[in-house]
Amino acid sequence: MARVKKEHKKIPITMKEMKRQSFLMIVSFFMVVYGIIFYYWPLTGWIMAFQNYKPKKGLLGSKFVGLDKFRFLFEDAVFVKAIRNTFAMGLLNLVTTTIMAVLFAIILNEVRKLWLKRPIQTISYLPHFLSWIVVTGILHTALSASGIVNDLLMRFGFIDQAINFFAYPKYFWGIVAFAHCWKETGWNAIIYLAAITAIDPCLYEAASIDGADRLQKIRYITLPGIKPTFMILLLMNVGNVLNAGFEVQYLLGNGLVQSVSQTIDIYVLKWGISQNDYSLGTAAGLFKSAVSILLIVIANSISKKYGEQRLF
Repeated sequence: MARVKKEHKKIPITMKEMKRQSFLMIVSFFMVVYGIIFYYWPLTGWIMAFQNYKPKKGLLGSKFVGLDKFRFLFEDAVFVKAIRNTFAMGLLNLVTTTIMAVLFAIILNEVRKLWLKRPIQTISYLPHFLSWIVVTGILHTALSASGIVNDLLMRFGFIDQAINFFAYPKYFWGIVAFAHCWKETGWNAIIYLAAITAIDPCLYEAASIDGADRLQKIRYITLPGIKPTFMILLLMNVGNVLNAGFEVQYLLGNGLVQSVSQTIDIYVLKWGISQNDYSLGTAAGLFKSAVSILLIVIANSISKKYGEQRLF
């Protein structure tokens, strides 16, 4: 029997076809206008990064200074330290939240009792809906001198006297990473649970017939099954490494830990917006955007080289 090849004919864009699809054209027009106004038009503000911007003079009247603002940023030791802090905390948050989300999803998937599994899943993602004000308040209370953490450490003999965790820079990054894990692990695990449920149950049945235990099923079926989802999410989140956060560092930080708590966003607030130097803040934001795009391109290229899932 001869195979019949179906050729997909391209429908030419004619006035008749546009008239037939008039409703879609109208909806598309409004979406394009919306995108231009709210996504692309604000990008004209990037011009401020190359100006000595004055609000009274506006973008057209402000003096053009070239790369002076960028030169000032990279000659400022405070900004260089802010880059280090932002990158370190962003990378730490990425690693810890990703690993914890995958582990939690796998562990939750192994719970067979629905009456136990559902409440655990619901309780786990509730912290996602709490504001950082509430989360940092809980952390301040738990880690205070009279908080539950110091109380437990002294009761079990790990320390002799209470520790002021917010007075030592060495604890700060770990506290921030823990805060992100506690707040986002349950929420991030939802998509991994969805990926696990998409795995063919026949694979698990075949593995059981072959005598595989739970750990072997996780290793040879579950982990490879969620690998494409893991790679896509990882590539997308790599671009957010420099978005290490603002609220948690600003709310938990103080003068004693400023050397490790100040991020690029806090720097922009203190030295850009507060000092009315909008050009400096714009230059810092433009730097963040450029580095984020570069990180995504590099990560995607590495993934492509090794034959893994990629964004483009």
